[in-house]
Amino acid sequence: MNTLIVGFNEDSISILADALRKRNHHFAVYEPDDEEALKALDEKKISLIILSDFSEEAVKFCRKVRVREDGRRFTIYSVVRQNQVDELFRLLDADIDQYMIESLYHEQRLDLRMSFAEKLARNKQGQYLIEQKLRVSEARARSILRTTVDAIITIDDRGHIRTFNRAAEKLFQYDASEIIGKNVKLLMPNPYRREHDDYIENYHKTGRRKIIGIGREVTGKRKDGSTFPMYLAVSELNINEQRLYTGIIRDITEHRRLEQEVLRISEHERHRIGQDLHDGLGQMLTGITLINKNIAASLEEEEHPLAKDVNEITGLLKEADEYARGLSRNLIPVELDSSGLTAALKRLSANVEKLFNITCTLKNIENIHFEDPTSLTHLYRIVQEATSNAVKHGNATKVVISMHDDVSKLIIKIEDNGTGFSPDWDQQKGLGVRIMQFRARLIGANFEIGESYMDGAAITVTLLPVGASYTIVD
Repeated sequence: MNTLIVGFNEDSISILADALRKRNHHFAVYEPDDEEALKALDEKKISLIILSDFSEEAVKFCRKVRVREDGRRFTIYSVVRQNQVDELFRLLDADIDQYMIESLYHEQRLDLRMSFAEKLARNKQGQYLIEQKLRVSEARARSILRTTVDAIITIDDRGHIRTFNRAAEKLFQYDASEIIGKNVKLLMPNPYRREHDDYIENYHKTGRRKIIGIGREVTGKRKDGSTFPMYLAVSELNINEQRLYTGIIRDITEHRRLEQEVLRISEHERHRIGQDLHDGLGQMLTGITLINKNIAASLEEEEHPLAKDVNEITGLLKEADEYARGLSRNLIPVELDSSGLTAALKRLSANVEKLFNITCTLKNIENIHFEDPTSLTHLYRIVQEATSNAVKHGNATKVVISMHDDVSKLIIKIEDNGTGFSPDWDQQKGLGVRIMQFRARLIGANFEIGESYMDGAAITVTLLPVGASYTIVD
């Protein structure tokens, strides 16, 4: 790791330099008022900055680092002497990440501090790179949306196409002359094609809108039979006492790809954090527990009055270790890689029953294989979020997770006996529901919320062959 030591105190600098050498750091030393120190951040590809002592110049240096465009990617540690603790708030105000008071003069504690500093620096560097990628992806998405020419199609009250612009010709691969006069369901794959006429008829009878004036994401079908995700905004107008519907269509294939990339990065980061908890913090806590246990044993042999307190600390360390490993398991559903969805859902069911003291039943669960492996993680997260919502927000005591497979679709249901959703849930939906809907879209699935057979909530995820490339695995 590349590290910058900044300060005036030669003794502190010498101790820090020795500690960094032992940990194989490449480091440089500068005084905080040296303009070359700021240049070294880029020239030497610095990740970690350590202030060897408190000074006005050190505070100014911190502020100069943080006001840089990439200033948040640097991890800053500061050494503070006992007689300078009152000045600590000034360093915190200058946005340092962590400080050391006594660790400098204790070799083992200093080494531990350096270990945590390295981990924090790596995390901040990784987070910065991810944020950079996200900004590039978002800029690319905005650029695509600005340059896209939307397709516009007009139909009459029987679903027959009246107008079909050039953008629609390019999008659906039909010439206007061969599509005008035909039913718009020609541009839809099954089962949407079968449902379209019923939707128009129901709207004429009841006036209840599902798409008109709202807009939604659906699946379109080109002339060559290929399908694609699209955003459809429908408006109604009356011309000469004739009812017409205008659909503005935008191909969101690229937008979906970018969303999948963003979520893939997010899942990768979740996996990395879980791995760090398990391999890093978990290992450290285990080591500290063993050391503490040996100390406690020695104190007990000496009948030292602090033996009981040290044993209590050992117990707390064990609890912290178990908690960290539990967090790691929740962040990384390892069974998705090894034993598939069935094993992951069995573990989820067992954890839910243990944590929330409820009954969680699995019915007809089968392993599913997706062409895109991240789709399986999205499906698992949907079930996980739905189960958690049933307990936390619906006060459910029973949850049933089931699957039903036929030739045309695969249905996954999460049902409970809780309070269910309010009638206006779609206007007041929370973050959890939005994320589930978002994940469902990414795997090409339909997402619905309704009432369960137990009078609670039912969340239904329907996978269609046209939207998701999956197979049932024996």
